[in-house]
Amino acid sequence: MRHVLIINPSAGRKKSAKDLLDRAEAAFDGDFEAYFTEKAGDARELSLRAIEKGGPLRLYACGGDGTLNEVVNAAAGVPGVAVTNVPMGTGNDFLRLFGKEGREKFRDLSALKDGPEMTCDLMDCNGMLGLDVICAGIDARVAAEVDRYKRLPLVTGVGAYILSLAVNVFKGLTVPMTVDMGDIHYTGPVTILCACNGQYYGGGFRPVPEADPTDGVLDMLLIGDLTLLQFARYVGLYAKGGYKQVPEIVNACHGRAVTFSSDRELTAVVDGEVLRGKSFTLCLSEKKVSFFRPVGVELPAEISTPVGSL
Repeated sequence: MRHVLIINPSAGRKKSAKDLLDRAEAAFDGDFEAYFTEKAGDARELSLRAIEKGGPLRLYACGGDGTLNEVVNAAAGVPGVAVTNVPMGTGNDFLRLFGKEGREKFRDLSALKDGPEMTCDLMDCNGMLGLDVICAGIDARVAAEVDRYKRLPLVTGVGAYILSLAVNVFKGLTVPMTVDMGDIHYTGPVTILCACNGQYYGGGFRPVPEADPTDGVLDMLLIGDLTLLQFARYVGLYAKGGYKQVPEIVNACHGRAVTFSSDRELTAVVDGEVLRGKSFTLCLSEKKVSFFRPVGVELPAEISTPVGSL
């Protein structure tokens, strides 16, 4: 078994990469490979090069959600290749699925190297694969612009999010779309549109608590026109997974695909990666990915396939 670390040195604290290498030396007795990214796209390219050398292979995406997304896009559908995420960034939303204690154990390389694998579904959004959550509403526009505000002096991560939210709300909560998902055919203003394979995104939003990345189902939510007052009232409930409490506000579909389009340019965010266009097809991919977790860490027992799945 080859163990290959794909490390984003810009994620986390300044000494995070050095600490990681020290832990890897101890965990693998020096029998591992480590490659460092320098720019966007490098994690995918480095993973592809590692895959070309042959397997069996375990790829460790050492960084945040973006690093994991690139490694997953390289490894998807490749026999003998498994992927995991060693948290170094501020996000790591997919790992929240395993609970706070479980998430922390993904830092333990000794537990990861022999950990069990599970086969996860993947979402395909205009050719880009996603493991966790894809969004295309106000939440996507906010996420897409957060990095812009992080570059401002004295602005923290939370401050950047607040600035991005304020600017995008000022521009307007909604975008006109035509959306088709299951039996739902909608044309009009859209505030939030998301497809969940995992459970968390945006640093803690959990719109569908029963979402299961192994069940062959996408859990999709559509929220149409909201006033600013309604948005302020319902966003907390949405973030905590209370969509079933407000069926008059949230259209829910448990299926396999959704299409959405507009005369305006739309923003879609795939596990933190930004796509822009006027027409999108989002569906379950034929490809899957093998994801491995630390020894002793399991999926939450309450995860189950939603009743009435299409």
